[in-house]
Amino acid sequence: MTYVPADRPITPLRQRMLEDMQMRGLGSHTQIDYIRHVRRFAAFLGRPPDTATGDDLRRYQLHQHESGAGASMINSTVSGLRFLFSVTLHRPDLSRQLVITRNPRKLPDVLSVEEAARLLEAAPGIKYKAALGVAYGAGLRVSSYA
Repeated sequence: MTYVPADRPITPLRQRMLEDMQMRGLGSHTQIDYIRHVRRFAAFLGRPPDTATGDDLRRYQLHQHESGAGASMINSTVSGLRFLFSVTLHRPDLSRQLVITRNPRKLPDVLSVEEAARLLEAAPGIKYKAALGVAYGAGLRVSSYA
């Protein structure tokens, strides 16, 4: 399925990028995201993205950081622009200048000694207290990525 915006004409560059994505079997949501990222980059430039320079890419990434874009948004933008420059425009020199942002690692929440004691006290029996004590002592955590 190819993404076609209904409210604006398709430029030859966008049509070529859509065809490239379709040939490579990219999903419709990925196509929509990549087109959106390229469109935002072109709006930032004020001219077609195929005229961009390495300096333009650097300024755009700085703009994203300064405007508070999260790491996942920046990395999604990098993927879309890398596809444009390396696959559609055959300009791998520009795609190599795009920088992936690392997600900051968050430390896990740890119960205080008092909270751990209250947790063990709340267990209904000795068997449950033992299981909770072993699980907590071994560092087992419930994943929040469900």
